[in-house]
Amino acid sequence: MQEEFEVAIVGAGPAGISAAYTLAGRGIKTIVLERGEYPGSKNISGGVLYGHDLAEIIPDFTQRGCPVERNIVESRLWYLSRDGGYSAAFRDQLFYDRMPPNAFTVGRARFDRWFAEQAGEKGALVVCSTVVTDLLRDGDNRVIGVRTDRIDGDVRARVVLLADGINSALAAKTGFRPEPKPHHVALAVKDVVELPEEMINERFNVETGHGVTIEIIGGITGGMDGIAVIYTNKNSLSLCIGANLSDFMENRVRPYEMLEGFKNHPMVLPLIKGGKSKEYMAHWIAEGGYDAIPRLCGDGYLIAGDSGMLFNALHREGSNMAMTSGRFAAEAIMEALEKGDLSRNGLAGYVSRLQGSYITDDLKKYRRFNTFRLRHHELFTTLPELGGFAAREMLTIDGISKKKKQKAIWKKVKKDISLCRIFRLLWDGIRSVK
Repeated sequence: MQEEFEVAIVGAGPAGISAAYTLAGRGIKTIVLERGEYPGSKNISGGVLYGHDLAEIIPDFTQRGCPVERNIVESRLWYLSRDGGYSAAFRDQLFYDRMPPNAFTVGRARFDRWFAEQAGEKGALVVCSTVVTDLLRDGDNRVIGVRTDRIDGDVRARVVLLADGINSALAAKTGFRPEPKPHHVALAVKDVVELPEEMINERFNVETGHGVTIEIIGGITGGMDGIAVIYTNKNSLSLCIGANLSDFMENRVRPYEMLEGFKNHPMVLPLIKGGKSKEYMAHWIAEGGYDAIPRLCGDGYLIAGDSGMLFNALHREGSNMAMTSGRFAAEAIMEALEKGDLSRNGLAGYVSRLQGSYITDDLKKYRRFNTFRLRHHELFTTLPELGGFAAREMLTIDGISKKKKQKAIWKKVKKDISLCRIFRLLWDGIRSVK
């Protein structure tokens, strides 16, 4: 490990491997250090990737054997109360035929290993089971490499890219990114339920190779600011539910109990009936948004992906931002190496690329969204219950006129939530997504 590299990357997730693939493809001596036994062993994020961002790095990824589970042809949104809920869906023929696919599910363990292999074929060295414990610096405090937990484990590098996720102890230890505040982080738990492929096809009304995503909000998170998702894989379903860490701390809810309640909801249970749980995992999610982004480059270093809080909480987009930020970081590093300027100014092309991309545009657009959700818990308590009550009343045929039912609904609405609160919710909601 005494060998010197031009670039050392911490973390073999989408951001780190995107950078490694781009750099190694240009002949730049690159090492990736991953704490897990193999790339993906520590990563359980939702399982949806986006074809556009991956194709910007590997245009022919489908021909190269990318382990796609299902091409997503339909997206559903559920708004649930305790015992029922509303469902909206969108399906389009374009998503069947589009190449590369717009969105697709993967098993992250398989995908990350495949992705790392592609970088390895370009010449990047991927070293697993290695924990980076600190950064090496010169007398001017410029980063010049990393220290690992291996014997003689110092790795010298001209540039270091931190891409080791939201729970990066390294970023906080070095002071490059402050410890995330509880309201900037969500804790999610995930269960992978094994089902026969033909049963998934039937239950989700799709053909082999095609899939569905379901994003779920409302009372399913027990009144906490959170969301649940269901993703279709080839022969399994990924069920994930999470909530803001500050809400978990305040309500003292056990994540596995929330997951069991989710699995037993009357709209979820029929989809997983007869299935067998094969994996249970937990994961942190960066939800701080634009205002929580740290300084993303300095003298001899850059930060990409979740480590840099690059995550769109409203649309649940993180892997695409990770891959694109990793590619941008690599492009900026190549420019800096060519100029011989690895200072903060020399690496500033990374920030310029981000600022000119959809990443910054979207994070700026939704910068108030996290605060909006935390201030309006009625989104997860009062409103889904009122919605469920209204639907039950109007759909129950019991000899009572619709006019009387509407009066009963309106009476309950006025009792449970004030008009002022409703107007404030609408106003804050519009401002949070302007």
